[in-house]
Amino acid sequence: MATTKVAARSTTFDVEVLDPRSAAEPEGWSGFLRRARLWPVWEYDVLRREAWMAKNPAVLAVLRRNGTIVGAFTVMVCRSWRAGDFAPLSVPGGRFRPRWAEAYLWQLSGYPAGVLDERLDETERREVVRRFERALCDHLGPGLLGLIYRAMNPELLPALEGRGRMSREIDPAAVLTNEYSTVDEWERSLDDEIRKTLHDLREDGDLRTEAATARRDLDCHELAVLLNAHRSRQDDRAWAGGQRSRFGGLHMDTRSPIAPSYLDAIVRRPDVVTRTYRDGSGRLLGFGTVFDAEDGCALHQWAALPSAGGGRKGLYVDFYARAVEHMITHRRPELTAGRAMLENKTALGFGTRPLVSVAVPRPVLGR
Repeated sequence: MATTKVAARSTTFDVEVLDPRSAAEPEGWSGFLRRARLWPVWEYDVLRREAWMAKNPAVLAVLRRNGTIVGAFTVMVCRSWRAGDFAPLSVPGGRFRPRWAEAYLWQLSGYPAGVLDERLDETERREVVRRFERALCDHLGPGLLGLIYRAMNPELLPALEGRGRMSREIDPAAVLTNEYSTVDEWERSLDDEIRKTLHDLREDGDLRTEAATARRDLDCHELAVLLNAHRSRQDDRAWAGGQRSRFGGLHMDTRSPIAPSYLDAIVRRPDVVTRTYRDGSGRLLGFGTVFDAEDGCALHQWAALPSAGGGRKGLYVDFYARAVEHMITHRRPELTAGRAMLENKTALGFGTRPLVSVAVPRPVLGR
C-alpha cells in the first residue's frame, strides 16, 4: 500500500504516509522544502533513489493542516538484520512480520528526521505527532514493534515524550560558528600539529584537488566504491570500540550502502560543493560534499583511501579546512559536521549541538 490517510477528528490535521518508490511526490512538497529550508536529502527524487537501493527503505510522512504541509518525518522501515540486501515493495504476510521503524536522517546524522512548522504551538505539535504515529501504525500493520526517533533536536522533545516513552541524550552534532573575519584568523586558532598537516598537504606536489558545484565530470560509481569502503572501515572501528553493542551486543546497523545513482543526484546540484583529491596519475584519493545555503553549510559525505592503500594521512583536515574557508568567504553563519570523530573536530574549533533519541514501544504509539 503506497498511501495511508488519517482523517481529521477534533482538529484539521491529517497525515499521508508515502513510499517514495511507488508514490508520486506529494502536492506542495517542493514549496515546503523551501519554506522549511531543508537540505537536499529531503528532495523527493533523492528520497526515491535512496529507498530503491536500501535494505531498510524510508517512507515519508507528510503532515498537513487545512491542506497545507506543516511538518514531515522520514522513517526507515527496518527488518531483521539477517534480511537480504534490498527490500521488496511487498512481501506476502509482510504487514504481520515483525519490524521496527526509525525516524533517522542517516545520510545527514547531525540533523533530525522530523521537522514541524514553528508556528505550531506545543499542544498542536503533540497532536500532529500522535496522528503521525497512528498513520504509521496503519501503514505498516500489526507487525510494527515500535518507533525510535533518533538524533532529534531538543526543541522537538516535548512533542515526542510521554508515558511509556524512553528518551536520552546521544552523541551531539559538531557545529562551527562563524566568528572569523578571515580564514587566516581561523587557521591561527589551530595548534601547530594541525597547521603542519595542512602545510604538508598543500606542499605535496603529487596531490591535486578540485571543487565545484553542479559537477558532471565525476564517475559516481568510482565515488560510491570509495565511500562504501571508507564507511566499512569506520563501522569496523566503531564495532571494535563497542559503539554498536548497545542492543544486546548485536551489530544492528540499519544503514545501506551508498548507491551511485544517489551520489549522482547529489553532486549535480547547484547547492552542493563537491571536492575531489587525486594523485598525479589521476587516481581518486578522496572526495567530500558540502551542502551550501545562506543560513549555513553542512558537511555531507567524506571518504578517502587509507594511507596504507596509497592515500594521504590527514587528508580530511584539508577538506574540513576548505569547507571552513567556504563558510568564511561566503559569510555563512555556521558549518555543521555530523556526529562522528568529535575529538578531531574539536581540535578544528568545532563546538557541539545536543541531540536526543526517543524510543516508543508499539502499545503507546499514537497515545
